[in-house]
Amino acid sequence: MKTIIKFMAVLSFICALSAQATPLYTKCIACHGEAGEKSALNKSIIIKDMSKDAFIAAMKGYKAGTYGKEMKAMMKAQAFPLNDAQIQELANFIAKK
Repeated sequence: MKTIIKFMAVLSFICALSAQATPLYTKCIACHGEAGEKSALNKSIIIKDMSKDAFIAAMKGYKAGTYGKEMKAMMKAQAFPLNDAQIQELANFIAKK
């Protein structure tokens, strides 16, 4: 019973975070944090500290496979389905944090 209660509490917390984020950012929260404040897996730069232009360039570079180091393959898979408008939406969301 305690496990179920803990699970429901965690699920509620995640849903609350997701409600505050643009839907596109919800898949980013686990690695980058609610506001882009985390270094993903202690390997990335902190995205909330990036300028919009730098973030957009990084995402387009991940999408093209021309940007990144250790996380290049993982991030290519995340960025590839995004169009320019969605990348801009993510950049705007992160800039507000």
